[in-house]
This record gives sequence, C-alpha cells and structure tokens, in this order.
Amino acid sequence: MGDLEKRLELAMRGAEEVVTVDELRTLIEGGGGKGYLGFEPSGLFHIGWLVWAYKFKELIEAGFKMKLLAATWHAWINDKLGGDLELIRRASKHVADVLEAIGISRSSYDLVYAEDLVSDLEYWNLIIRIAKSFSLARIRRALTIMGRRAEESESDFSKLIYPVMQVADIFYMDLDLALGGIDQRKAHMLAREAAEKLRKKKIVAIHTPLLPSLLGPEKMETSLERDELYSQIKMSKSKPEGAIFVYDKPEEIYSKIRKAYCPPREIETNPIIGIARHILLREGGTITIERKPEHGGTVELTIEELEKLYSEGKIHPLDLKNAVAKELIRILEPVRRYFESNREALETLEILRSSRITR
Repeated sequence: MGDLEKRLELAMRGAEEVVTVDELRTLIEGGGGKGYLGFEPSGLFHIGWLVWAYKFKELIEAGFKMKLLAATWHAWINDKLGGDLELIRRASKHVADVLEAIGISRSSYDLVYAEDLVSDLEYWNLIIRIAKSFSLARIRRALTIMGRRAEESESDFSKLIYPVMQVADIFYMDLDLALGGIDQRKAHMLAREAAEKLRKKKIVAIHTPLLPSLLGPEKMETSLERDELYSQIKMSKSKPEGAIFVYDKPEEIYSKIRKAYCPPREIETNPIIGIARHILLREGGTITIERKPEHGGTVELTIEELEKLYSEGKIHPLDLKNAVAKELIRILEPVRRYFESNREALETLEILRSSRITR
C-alpha cells in the first residue's frame, strides 16, 4: 500500500460517511488541506466525544492542517450552560485539556474561538449572503444539527441564525474539509449547497458515528432521517446517568456499565457494543472476554468476532460489560492522571462539574 492509500485509509478510518471519497482523495493527493471541527463548549467531556477526537488526531496525521473551533456564540444561541459566556469559554478550555490528555498536543492544531470570527465585518457579510441564498423552510430543516426540533425556532428566532453561522464559519476560514458527528450532516450539506450558489469552495465532509446513551433508546420516531434518529439516542452530557465522562473513576465506570442497557443479541443500539466498536477496537486488535471454563472459557475477539458471537447469544451481556469496563478504564487512565497532576485543568473541571448542564 502506497503512502497516498495509507493516508486515505487513515483519514477514513471509523467514519460513518465521507462526502465524497473521491474529493477526499484529491485533497490528500494535493498534500492535505485545511480542515476543522466545530464543537459547542457545553459542559464536560464524555467518551462519545472521543470518537471525533480520535478522528481529529488521525486527520492531523494524514497531513491536514486542522482547526478546532470553540463555537462559543453557537453554544450561547443554543442555550448551553444557561447562556453564560464566561462558563462556555471555560468549557472550551476543558476540551483542549482533554485533547492534550489523550495525546493531541495544542501545538498540532489551531484553536479558534467564535469571537475571533464574529468580530470581523466580513463574517457578517457572509452571514447575509448565505441567508439570502436559502428559503426559511430550508434553514428550518437544518435545525436538527443543534439537537433541536424545527418548531423550537418559533419561540427563539436566534435558533435560525445557527445553521447560517455554521456555513459562514466554513467559508470564513476557507476550509477544505469539515469533520463532525453524523448529526452535523445537514449543516455540511447546507455548506456544500451554498458553495455552489455563492461560488465558494465545496468542502469534503467526514462524519463520525454517535455513541449511544447508556440508558438505551427511548421511543423513537421511525419517520426521522438517519442523522436525526442517531441524534435522539446519542450519549449526552445533559443526561449524566447515561454518559461516561473521561475523568470518571474506575469504580464509577464499572457501576455505570453494569447498569447500562445491553440486551442480549442486540448490536446496533447497544451502547456497550458501541464502546467496543468505536473506541476500544477502532484500530483493530482484540478484546479479552474472561469466562469460567464451564461457560466457554476466556476468548480473545476482534470486533467482527465479538459482534457475531454476541448477536448469536454466545456472549453473555455481563461478560461483555466486564470486558469493556476493564479495557475502558485502562484507556482512560492517562486522562485521570492528567487531571490529578494539572491544577489549572482540575480547577476548570470542578467549576464545570458544579454547573448546571443544559440540553
């Protein structure tokens, strides 16, 4: 496998969707390009965010010059952390701290704040031009990127600005690639559509899977599109009982996983299988399932083998939970050590812990 193919494989590893693979290949052939991930600084870092964080790191390794946009104004619009901008900025620092803890050096990417963008008149020029190129109905359809229903804009007009800002972010920073969870698909498709209308560069979009909540799926509307459906069942910091946070103590992780939704034979909406697939075994390798000899004995399984045996009922949910908890605790150990040894990072963490996390 040549260097180009290796970099393409690295850029695509673990992605739910790439729009489009041919365009991504062209970027890599040209040496990479400028990419970004935008995140709402909305509270504490749970393991669902590790999925995009690992992909962010891989894109850097694949040759992309990556920006991390702390979408502070976007979080304000979306009522995160009670709309407290000072607290939202602290949450931005918390994300940078966690990335450092998992091996993504602050010198390897550019951290950009929304304030840097909105303070420039050219940014608002883009906002108006983008807004004028779409109907109200088209913008409303994109509101699910915020984890909101379209009708929520009826009581808060600022919500309608959010998708337009996300497109403006991309154009203002002159990006080639956008990274985000599959729940951000509508924003990226809006940006590609706007690019054609405004004669801007059309971004490549890489979408990562969403980790399901430990609580399991609630009653879902089957009429929803795929990205909206996934957004309904994803792990969320606003429901801490359904999330594992990267700084959680080993006993907390064991307790949360032991209580988690993990029905026999179920794969797709199973959060424990999701942790194994998207975090523990995303680069390949095996996981050890420890069992007594009378229950089949200890086995080492790849993700494909694990999913096959579990779907056939040959792996007990408790054995799966014990194995996943043990490996997750091992992987998160450097994060716990980082916060224990870094007073400033720990102080930020404690402030956020004591704050009310909003949806």
